[in-house]
Amino acid sequence: MKAMPFKDTNRQALRIACTSGLGGHMGLSDIFGRVVALIGAAAILLRRQDSDSLEPAYGSTPKIPKAKPQGIPTLKMPTAKGWAAEQMPTAAAGLKVNAFAAGLKHPRWIHVLPNGDVLVAEALSEPGGIKSAFDYAMFSTMKRAAAVGASPNRITLLRDADGDGVAEVRPVFLDGLRQPFGMALLGDTLYVCNTDGVVAFPYRTGDTRISTTGRKLADLKAGGHWTRSLLASRDGQKLFIGVGSLSNIGERGMAVEEGRAAIHELGLKSGEHRIFASGLRNPVGMAWEPTTGALWTVVNERDGLGDETPPDYLTSVRDGGFYGWPYCYWGQIVDDRVPQDPAMVATAITPDYALGGHTASLGLCWLPAGILPGFSEGMVIGQHGSWNRSTLSGYKVVFVPFVNGRPAGPARDILTGFLSPDERASYGRPVGVAIGPNGSLLVADDVGDVIWRVTDEAERG
Repeated sequence: MKAMPFKDTNRQALRIACTSGLGGHMGLSDIFGRVVALIGAAAILLRRQDSDSLEPAYGSTPKIPKAKPQGIPTLKMPTAKGWAAEQMPTAAAGLKVNAFAAGLKHPRWIHVLPNGDVLVAEALSEPGGIKSAFDYAMFSTMKRAAAVGASPNRITLLRDADGDGVAEVRPVFLDGLRQPFGMALLGDTLYVCNTDGVVAFPYRTGDTRISTTGRKLADLKAGGHWTRSLLASRDGQKLFIGVGSLSNIGERGMAVEEGRAAIHELGLKSGEHRIFASGLRNPVGMAWEPTTGALWTVVNERDGLGDETPPDYLTSVRDGGFYGWPYCYWGQIVDDRVPQDPAMVATAITPDYALGGHTASLGLCWLPAGILPGFSEGMVIGQHGSWNRSTLSGYKVVFVPFVNGRPAGPARDILTGFLSPDERASYGRPVGVAIGPNGSLLVADDVGDVIWRVTDEAERG
């Protein structure tokens, strides 16, 4: 396997540290971290000059700049600030936003039950072993952004009993989990996807607490991209599970990536567990498109090739399809950093719709026409926001219109204002999105610790 750029960065940082007299009483990881940060800051300034002239890679036929492999990966993330009193995101014209529930702890994902109760998975990236300068710099960056720490490992129930658009009932519904994320209710069984597997719990309508031990249905590899999204098939017979890669481009070898960077299918009666589609670096949100019945997902692409290269994307997912990772991207554009497999590259499917470089598009739900005024039917996407580009992107909730089962037109903003104008602070970061009770859109914000509720501006009560 070819040497990866991140490893070269570690060696370069060590050489600079040893020749610049930074040793003193600092630990080696501190030296690595500071040196990488200093070099990275200079690299960001240089890359920003190039980025200013780039057109965002959006749409069905995006203009994707030529790859510029980075020996020093760009690490840029705003400091997590949270929302001041009375401060909130900016809603598109004709819409209004309010806090459905505040004071949560890193709410990531939302599932709305048939009776209108809202389940919120609260979980967080946990610190891992720091083995390199890049690991240290990444940890420091994520810590500043409130993206790593002790995970709450629970699901909270939110109930708006009086219908005023604010949840006044909010008990802990399930705890003792392991980085829970995806949820699905089928009949009297609630399925929860922890980072290490799918667990089933008995559920009765109106329950505000589940205290029984779950039944594990399938094991999954934990860690890396730790989120595990969950979507029930339309006939209720299967679950689809999004599992991200362990690494950026397979730099730890492909053996540890087996079963990752894929959407799994789990048969609930048969117990059969198989890979439904692969080559998807980090498939998170999933949704059904009602006209064609196709499964769609949003995918976070690889890092270290430039601000807009390659774009994250929204795509329909074919049974048995391969979408390129790690060998290539946006169809069959080869990533020269990776030892190649020409046969796999030849089968790579081009995604349907680009969502911009490194927008960290995570949340996904189908928006029927008539829910939000001025918005036709299409997909809503929660863009968590970039950390690895010189000018930040994402940090908003967008809408992609669909016609006859396909994306049709440019993306439109639904919620913005999560990022300060100078890019130094984030007030919030949108993640999961879901259609809520009474014709609303719910948005999980894991920095603001809020569930936002978006409705018609003319709504009363």
